[in-house]
Amino acid sequence: ESPGRREPKMAASVSELLREIAELEEPLEELRSLKTVVYSLPLTALRDLAVGLRFGVLFALLDNNDDREQIDTSVAILDRLLQALDPVYLAENFKVELQKGLQHSDDNVKILAMSQIGRIVENANAMPLILGSPELLKEMIRSIGGKKISVAKEAIKSLSKVSQSKAGLDALFMTSMLQDLKDVMAINDVVRYRIYELVVEISSVSPVSLDYCANSGLISQLLAELIGDDVLIRATAIEMVTGLAQSQHGRQYLAQQGTIDRISNMIIGAESDPFSGFYLPNLVKFFGNLAMVDSPQQVCERYPAFIEKVFEMIEGQEPTMIGVGLDTIGILGSCVEGKQVLHKTGSKFQEVLRRLGSISCNASTDLRVRCLDTIASLLSLSNDQQTEDLLGMTESWFHTLHSHPMETFCNMNSQPFPEIHISSLKIFTAIASQPWGQRLMISTPGFVEYIVDRSAEPDKSSKDAKFELVKTLVDSKTTAEIFGNQYYLQLRAYLREGPYFVKAVATVAVDGE
Repeated sequence: ESPGRREPKMAASVSELLREIAELEEPLEELRSLKTVVYSLPLTALRDLAVGLRFGVLFALLDNNDDREQIDTSVAILDRLLQALDPVYLAENFKVELQKGLQHSDDNVKILAMSQIGRIVENANAMPLILGSPELLKEMIRSIGGKKISVAKEAIKSLSKVSQSKAGLDALFMTSMLQDLKDVMAINDVVRYRIYELVVEISSVSPVSLDYCANSGLISQLLAELIGDDVLIRATAIEMVTGLAQSQHGRQYLAQQGTIDRISNMIIGAESDPFSGFYLPNLVKFFGNLAMVDSPQQVCERYPAFIEKVFEMIEGQEPTMIGVGLDTIGILGSCVEGKQVLHKTGSKFQEVLRRLGSISCNASTDLRVRCLDTIASLLSLSNDQQTEDLLGMTESWFHTLHSHPMETFCNMNSQPFPEIHISSLKIFTAIASQPWGQRLMISTPGFVEYIVDRSAEPDKSSKDAKFELVKTLVDSKTTAEIFGNQYYLQLRAYLREGPYFVKAVATVAVDGE
């Protein structure tokens, strides 16, 4: 039977099963069958069918709190069937059921109701239909203050969709609901930050939604917490503000409010604060993010304290700070403009490179891996970025890391630590597309033989990392000339056979065995 023929039969069985379920005391078997049917039908087939179904039967089953599996199965079926309904139809016909769902004692039922209200909220035609019953949205706001993080997260996700329409933004920020938000915020620090998360989420969507949030006073309240007395709250506030800086209109707003300057001053002031360790990493991450979404050059020139602090963290002895510093220059150095900014700091960056060389050999395994990943990021140059100047720069960086860098990384590569082994392969991959890197490889005894030797990689992750290295070499225009044809053809064969190829070994049976 073709799927097209089967669908009407299956659709008929949905109504049939619902009728049986309505009449039975213990309908678990039938519920299981119904769940199988609704998940095997495509949503398009369910669309025509769902409008005429007796949903009341399923909603009624949710009230039977004793049977866990019955509730879970009913929730799964409803989730699928309601998904097939148009949000307008949902808003017109199921307000009462959704309201009850929000107040249900079972978290899965609450989350089901919230995700469906989320569909109504983001639909411009459906949203006005529930504005008449603000209890739905008020109940969602209250849920953000609940104990269960999964329920609170779903409430944030659904409520943030008000940002899709003016009607939604008006409802949340221009009515008594704004006071509901503020009341929930007063519960405790954790809940207050959930509301900030909602506000940041809404603000990110458009300049208009940001205006609503700003006019509500909630953003300035968040910004004021950047300079509060509690260092842990300060750290969380910075994280939230970093989210606000992800959109261009968010960055403009923060710049106008003087917040970016304030965060730069906090970096400078951290010197004299014995507790700055709690929030300093987040200050640095803020600028690292800002540089990547904006422009590394502008951010580093305008806020020199940032790059100085990152270097200082790497030169210091505090493992947490070293880690943040490493990750930050790894992000900065992943683009050409960032590499040039680092290079411009001259001898300071030379010192940082020597320190990276030292960390890559002598720190804890976790820091060594992060350090090697940072080095790989700094050294990488895609084929279209390889100007003479940039190639000269990455080559000089490589030789600043260690007195004998190639030998040092080869030693690491042969150590019995899988993460270190893979991270050193990433460094070889970073220099593999650059002619100077290829010349180093060919002049290192046994290195090219190691690349084409499949038995050298014990597990899947190593095989994948080696394959990346081979692919980078084959994709480079200079490999054939520098490595010579024989090796180049071996690399091409390796690439063609894929990362996990195993040579078949012929075995000959001998008489008498």
